[in-house]
Amino acid sequence: MFSIEYFIIGVFCKIDELLKEITTEQRVRAKGFEPALSDSEVMTMEIVAEYQGIETDIGIWKYFRKHWREWFPALKSRTTFVRQAANLWQYKAILQQKLAEQLGALDDDVHLIDGVPIPLCYLCRASRCRSFSDMADYGYCAAKDMHYYGFHGHVLISGSGVITQFALTPANGNERETLWDLVSNIHGFLIGDKGYLSQPLKQDLQTFVVDLQTALRSNMHDSRPRWWVRLIVKVRRLIETVIGQLVGRFHLDKVWARDIWHLSSRLNRKILAHTMCFWLNRYSFLPLQFEDLLDS
Repeated sequence: MFSIEYFIIGVFCKIDELLKEITTEQRVRAKGFEPALSDSEVMTMEIVAEYQGIETDIGIWKYFRKHWREWFPALKSRTTFVRQAANLWQYKAILQQKLAEQLGALDDDVHLIDGVPIPLCYLCRASRCRSFSDMADYGYCAAKDMHYYGFHGHVLISGSGVITQFALTPANGNERETLWDLVSNIHGFLIGDKGYLSQPLKQDLQTFVVDLQTALRSNMHDSRPRWWVRLIVKVRRLIETVIGQLVGRFHLDKVWARDIWHLSSRLNRKILAHTMCFWLNRYSFLPLQFEDLLDS
């Protein structure tokens, strides 16, 4: 358990360490002066706020300006903070990958994949929605029995619960096609739901040393041992837990952005925040129990 002060310090130290590591040969900015508020400070503020359920840019800025001004004295205007945070969208993704590598997630022999709906709006308002008109589309979420207009997030995690890849497609994006963008750095068993059920896909993945395992439909004969099928169902609950955290604590399914630049920054910081919480809690018996990270 950490106090909020140690939580902020721990996040900053790790972010600063990783950022210096990946920018040794190339600066974040090719020219011009470095900003008064460091990039490590900006990403620290975002991660700490995301953990606390503060999901909007203005909410993050207000929280730190009100409660932690002495710790972040260079924090100036809201627009400057939001612009700097959005400009770091790529570095948030790179830092998350570095963190996942350090946690050994890519070397795991078991991975799980699932999707999460990210609606811009529901059908009753879809015809009036003008945001992301060239990217979003209509889709259906079977788990929630919900039709919506927006995006579909594809989440890949290790057997320990660390997010290893994330992709965003239109709501009607093909899960099987998107899978190829996510599995290039993994091996071993890959457990998915019935949406990934495809014998040709399974055979193609085997050439990359990936063994795709899914539940079968009720009208299909399953030659696998029952204990193995039950184990797959049990292990799959892990990704349901991770997606539940991404939606419940980090509000991954909320789109508070009007362009892909800010949306990418927003999504990347949520994935990074989840991975950072896992890293801080890695020595716990239950590293995905984020509720116990901070003193009450």
